[in-house]
Amino acid sequence: MVITTASKEEMLSLWEYNSYREASPTARFFADNIASGNAEFWKIDESGETIGELYVFFDLADKAFADGKTTAYLCAFRIKKEYRGKGLGSRLMEHVLADLRERGFSAATIGVDSTEEQNIRLYHRQGFTEKIKDCFADPCDVDEDMKPKACECYWLLKKELW
Repeated sequence: MVITTASKEEMLSLWEYNSYREASPTARFFADNIASGNAEFWKIDESGETIGELYVFFDLADKAFADGKTTAYLCAFRIKKEYRGKGLGSRLMEHVLADLRERGFSAATIGVDSTEEQNIRLYHRQGFTEKIKDCFADPCDVDEDMKPKACECYWLLKKELW
């Protein structure tokens, strides 16, 4: 098992796009932020296959998510179904949170659908226990105008890193 950061090209490939031009607005938003250094794509590989991903945004327009100084936003956290329940997602999350601490961030936020009880329990176990707010738009899921799309209510949770 190997945890590393990856490029925007690797992200686009994982999301099954052959090129930046054919990517969705959201995929382009992620790729642009990775390329500019405002986001990182962390992945976990097993036997050369990417089995999990987690993205970190350092600064977003809504500073409750990420303010560029003290708080970073984690999103699109996924582990392939056949690898779940083995602690690999926790390892990936812990690795990324340790990296944020080393960079001087004092908090991390993550969004979770208010109906996803299993994910809420997972994030609580990881220390994301403070509910910051109810959200009705995802700052990282954008439309053709690069504006956040409206969505069903989800919670923004926070974890102190110190």
